[in-house]
Amino acid sequence: MVDVPNRPEYQSDLFKKGLEVRRDVLGGEYVDGSLARADDFNAVFQQMTTEIAWGMAWTRPGLDRKTRSIINLGMLSALNRGAELRLHLRAALTNGVSRDEIKEVLIQVGAYCGIPAALEAFKIATEVFKAVDDAAKEG
Repeated sequence: MVDVPNRPEYQSDLFKKGLEVRRDVLGGEYVDGSLARADDFNAVFQQMTTEIAWGMAWTRPGLDRKTRSIINLGMLSALNRGAELRLHLRAALTNGVSRDEIKEVLIQVGAYCGIPAALEAFKIATEVFKAVDDAAKEG
């Protein structure tokens, strides 16, 4: 774990609470890199993401991480947010969502949000799974 840059945006208890979950779900290397790359213009966005999404939503007791990941996959697929979908596909695997469960989420997206949204999501999932499998073979 890398030290968090000493920025005023990164000091609240809610930020620290969210940061712990964000690192657990997305991986410390990714999160720490995002924080380190932030500058005076966009550090506030890192604060917002960490406090609101991770500190407020992901830490609530009403849903487990696996369920939150499944919801995110559906929303990101429906919104056609490929970069975030790639990130959250990996997070979903970390949170115990199986590839078969991911397939079912994407089928549901196709039924309710349209075939083009599901097609793009399936393409992205296939790429992510290949990358994960290739990394496992190397590692």
